Amino acid sequence: MARLLSIFLLLVFILHVASESTEEVVEQIDGEEFTEELLFRPLPDRKVLSHFHFESRVPPTNSYGHHHRLFPKAIYQLVHKYRIREMELSFTQGRWNYERWGGFDPVSGSNAKPPGVELWAAFDVSPDQVDASWKNLTHTLSGLFCASINFLESSTTYSAPDWSFRPLSSNLRYGSLPREAVCTENLTPWLKLLPCRDKSGLSSLMDRPSIYRGFYHSQRLHLTSGEFDPMASDHGIVLEQMLTVVLQPDALETRGRNLQPNWSMSSLFGKTVDGKCALAKSSNVYVQLEGSLVHNMKDEGDEGLESNSNFEFSVSPDRIMKEINSFHREHSSILYGFSIKDHHNSKPFDLGFKWKLPVTWSCVKAPLRVSRFLMGSGNERGAIALSLQSTEWSQSLPKVDHNEEKCRLKVDVFQVVPWYIKVYYHTAKVYVDGVPQSFGDAIEKLSVSPSEDKVSPGVMEMSLKLPCDMKSASLTLEFDKGFLHIDEYPPDANQGFDIPSAIISYPDFQTRMQYKQDNASIKSPMVSKMQEKRKILSYTEVLLVPLTTPDFSMPYNVITITCTVFALYFGSLMNALRRRVGEEERLLKEKDKKSGKLQLLFSKLSAKLRGKPWDPPSSSSSSSSSSKFISSKVILKIVLIAAIAFGWQYYSG
Repeated sequence: MARLLSIFLLLVFILHVASESTEEVVEQIDGEEFTEELLFRPLPDRKVLSHFHFESRVPPTNSYGHHHRLFPKAIYQLVHKYRIREMELSFTQGRWNYERWGGFDPVSGSNAKPPGVELWAAFDVSPDQVDASWKNLTHTLSGLFCASINFLESSTTYSAPDWSFRPLSSNLRYGSLPREAVCTENLTPWLKLLPCRDKSGLSSLMDRPSIYRGFYHSQRLHLTSGEFDPMASDHGIVLEQMLTVVLQPDALETRGRNLQPNWSMSSLFGKTVDGKCALAKSSNVYVQLEGSLVHNMKDEGDEGLESNSNFEFSVSPDRIMKEINSFHREHSSILYGFSIKDHHNSKPFDLGFKWKLPVTWSCVKAPLRVSRFLMGSGNERGAIALSLQSTEWSQSLPKVDHNEEKCRLKVDVFQVVPWYIKVYYHTAKVYVDGVPQSFGDAIEKLSVSPSEDKVSPGVMEMSLKLPCDMKSASLTLEFDKGFLHIDEYPPDANQGFDIPSAIISYPDFQTRMQYKQDNASIKSPMVSKMQEKRKILSYTEVLLVPLTTPDFSMPYNVITITCTVFALYFGSLMNALRRRVGEEERLLKEKDKKSGKLQLLFSKLSAKLRGKPWDPPSSSSSSSSSSKFISSKVILKIVLIAAIAFGWQYYSG
């Protein structure tokens, strides 16, 4: 009886411990948050913007501990090892079309990135340890994402912006690799950071062929940490993973040429969503219609938001959010929300969008249209030109500096130039509507860090102050082309050398989208990001500069001819030194004995034909003449080879 009682008490104790551990696991999962969201936006040029947004949050280590259930361990270790305060890494293929896809809204302002790889990070370390932390970080990210990010460790490839890139950017480093190719080897490690990877939830839509056939593809990772800031003790670590793709939908029962193409999730990605990620707190899909599109459609007004005669959804939206305080004064944008929490394998979620009537519209552009190009010719010198042109939205932008007699538009320029492009910053010239401007009238602030050969790149941070009513402006900088060592040329040197994209920002203008949400709507991290004020950024083109390149075939030619000469010289010399004259004479005598009778017959015959008496040949004279001929022939070869070798060494040395 006592034995049964002890067994019963042991079972009760085990159940109690298991229940406590289960509660601890539930509390630990509740402490961490993971959300997944997807935004669709029709574009004016018959394309569709697809923007994936995944957010993972973890409480501070002091209150939560070091073990996590949802947050990726690799990112947590990265933050604590290198003491990262903020970091952003992007892999981009293609170039964002600011004319057709917009450049003023939060989505395009934060997700339009330059081609290749862009990395910047702010560290919470002493200033003398920032460079060492940056180099270690690049190597770690290179191995984590299977990319050539380790090339950014060299001091010639990264810079330290002062004020133009980000405000209060202390201990910040910035670098980019314009020629880095983006492929599925970079996307797979990025997906492994998600709790459900690409097995379930919205991430299961990421079909590789569908993504990489798009016109623009950018995967981004943004990291913020309050682990080392005593003022933000409750902030923890926030990891945002964004994937932006611009796709061309297949024509699905589209009638007429002027009608926008219909699309669905299955037609864009070839897959449907079988339900949300089991570890996600929320999983939502949104469709955003821009203000100009809403204004050009019929049935304006709140009563026509859900059922519109211009389009229809295959699934009824769960909520509708309308933008308030819109920049577009004619009409506000609309955001349709769909929840996939009730969908599963037998009831997949496949959102479709069908147009009924043709409609045209245009996206809200940045205050200025920016482009960059090269001037000059030849392999010695040239010039970089930055062109700024006003857009149709410039007149409707809010004016600044009302106290002054003339309105001014501030434009910040951040540009990094490799060390072998020697820019003369004193040659900077600013033109407004084709008229040259004085340095003091057009340039408000200038910070320059000249390049140093094989040590650091050239960095220019410039703040322009241009008239608001201008039509065009341009900035030119002259440069000389340097020379590289043969070991410093890349394998495709004849293609040219890249100058990274310049970053143009407008400090007087900020973009945001405020949506009026009902009480039943779920708090959306992506919508919250849209409501935050953001600085408008624009990236210019990557410039391709041809430099003087050597003839890379010359070392091969020199090596081959030198080896050939040495082979002939040493081969003949060894042949002469190792040759046995007595053995050769014995072989010649044996050969003469075998062919002696035939030679006698021929000699007698020739003597009769000539009518002269026949004299038998002596063997000693023939052997001596042959040996003299052979010895003179060998000596002539040796002298000739020695003369060639001496001449080669004399003229080449």
